[in-house]
Amino acid sequence: MKNTLKALLASLLLATSAAASAAPKGEILVLLSSETALSLQGGKSLTTGFYQNELGVPASALLEAGYTLTPVTPRGNRPVADKSSVDPQYFGGDPQAMARIGAVVDSLFGVGKVLSLKEVLQSGPERYAGLFIPGGHAPLIDLATDPEVGTLLRHFHDNHKPTAAICHGPIALLAAQGDPAEFEQSVIAGKADGAREWIYDGYRMTIFSDEEEAVFEASLKGDRLRYYPAQAMARAGGKMQFVAPWQPGVVVDRELITGQNPFSDHVLASAFIAALDKRTEAN
Repeated sequence: MKNTLKALLASLLLATSAAASAAPKGEILVLLSSETALSLQGGKSLTTGFYQNELGVPASALLEAGYTLTPVTPRGNRPVADKSSVDPQYFGGDPQAMARIGAVVDSLFGVGKVLSLKEVLQSGPERYAGLFIPGGHAPLIDLATDPEVGTLLRHFHDNHKPTAAICHGPIALLAAQGDPAEFEQSVIAGKADGAREWIYDGYRMTIFSDEEEAVFEASLKGDRLRYYPAQAMARAGGKMQFVAPWQPGVVVDRELITGQNPFSDHVLASAFIAALDKRTEAN
């Protein structure tokens, strides 16, 4: 009995040691907004950030699948969660699940862990196996019009590396065109007619739907968004696909994986990991 127990303990220690020393499958870049003040119509603004589950649920799944994560923001500052997203409703009504995912998120943002876009581009994005862009309204503030975001996206697009974005995260894809700031202004003015040299023109994709955005906008007590993201993506040339509001929905087209809303987090994580694993095995 004693020898059996010793053998079992030795086996467990060996397994633990092997798991700890195993090389990660690959490094995933996690792109988040540097900003928290979303401009609204009439010169007003809304305090926002990333959605806790949209970052944390896929992040937890990626870590469990053997990938490492590197967060990046345009300015290299620590991103901020939207307070309204720290709510059990986004975690199946389970406060313990919310706390567990919150701990995963906090672990990503230790001192020196968040890189700037400039650092990533200067060191070269070749080391990263995939790109993940969580949602929340914050990507509407800076990611959609940042030329460096466009440069980063072109690397993953040109090298066919899995690129996943959820809820409002796909709006960042608009940065990979000729003049993203000019395009955004044309959308706001209602004059947009296609994006110039957009690398995702003709891709099937999804984003927070007009119906879902209308529900969110109704919570602003009369304030209005400058534009609806689904309309901007369609005007740019995206082939938009949607499921019923608040239901999980994911669209996969070539290297691009997009999720419609916060409740698409688990499905998007599974699709992203499957694409990453497939590419890893092929290489």
